[in-house]
Amino acid sequence: MPAWKTFLTLALAGSAASCAHHDNGEVVPEHERAELLKKWDQEWSFSGIASFAHLKPVKCLIEPDEHYDIAIIGAPFDTAVSYRPGARFGPRAIRAASARQMAATSYNTRAGLNPYQSWAKITDCGDIPITPFDNGLAERQMYEAFLELGSRSIVNKAPKANGIGATHPKLVTLGGDHSVALPALRALHQIYQKPITVVHFDAHLDTWNPVRYSAYWQSEQTQFNHGSFFHKASREGLICNSTSAHAGLRTRLTGVDAGDYTNPGPEQGFIRVHADDIDELGPMGVVETIIARTGIDPEQPVYLSVDIDVLDPSTAPGTGTPEPGGWTTREFIRILRGLEKLNIVGADIVEVSPAYDNKGETTALAAAQVAFEIITSLVKSGVDEELGGWYGWMEQEEKKEKMESKDEL
Repeated sequence: MPAWKTFLTLALAGSAASCAHHDNGEVVPEHERAELLKKWDQEWSFSGIASFAHLKPVKCLIEPDEHYDIAIIGAPFDTAVSYRPGARFGPRAIRAASARQMAATSYNTRAGLNPYQSWAKITDCGDIPITPFDNGLAERQMYEAFLELGSRSIVNKAPKANGIGATHPKLVTLGGDHSVALPALRALHQIYQKPITVVHFDAHLDTWNPVRYSAYWQSEQTQFNHGSFFHKASREGLICNSTSAHAGLRTRLTGVDAGDYTNPGPEQGFIRVHADDIDELGPMGVVETIIARTGIDPEQPVYLSVDIDVLDPSTAPGTGTPEPGGWTTREFIRILRGLEKLNIVGADIVEVSPAYDNKGETTALAAAQVAFEIITSLVKSGVDEELGGWYGWMEQEEKKEKMESKDEL
């Protein structure tokens, strides 16, 4: 054997031997373990691995025995966009922006609940390894991943466990461009075996017929894009059009009239709440309009789909198709909190493109907050008590109790 090979063999053997005493099978005594945890089992918001809200990161797709009640899953895909690409980096940016969400410091005053210290096991399941080279294959990868992750058994039965979604885990997807909603809806339709109600927050309709982009150059894959996925989903029977809603709309239409709103087709079943409607209705008026459409039915699954461009570019510039005149983050959070009683079985936050964000990363911060509010609602829906919250419900209950006490006197 050459001298260098002999030296390398001995060096490796010596290294293994020198480390052997660290892995001798001895169990760390309980008191030592407790002392280690007391000293080191903590993080600052700026430290640690960049998982969502400092949750334990697990590659759930290669860990079939991993179970959860709510899973955060990244879908880093952006090759179906019509304007600015870059949303493949969205999941990473949203996770980084969620750093100040820590289990010990995440009591949601608006909801009266800390979602990370309640009944639900919440796991960051990492990203789907989506190919950037073949959109047909990417579509299939996402569908199979969503179906696999959404079909696993839950860990904890919610205290208030009823309705169609009680025995299934909930997925919160970090996009990625908005086309990721199509494979997600296909998976949900397969899991729940019925059309899904969609509450869609966006500046754009996303029910465009694909010929809007080109009537001549068409292929199977031109049908799959971030502006036509609801058109495609409706025609596949995945969406319950009679209960679905668009909200935050302010996009330009094609042609010389409002034909995009009036052309016949199943995708026209959505009601439309325009961004400007908030001036007359206020945030809670928007909420009431949406709930009047969707209803609150424990047997009807609801998918919440949030394009971050529902927010005004002054708040959220880091997105693929910005449209001036949108809502503020504060207004949108109020609307989301008003929808907490909906039977949400899945959600996405999409179109965060960090390359176009500002130095303060306000787009990613807004997206992380949106995810936090949605997760809070998913957890709160399983709590078997009235928690009140910052928006006056708790105070109203206290006033009611005081009035009843006075009446009794």
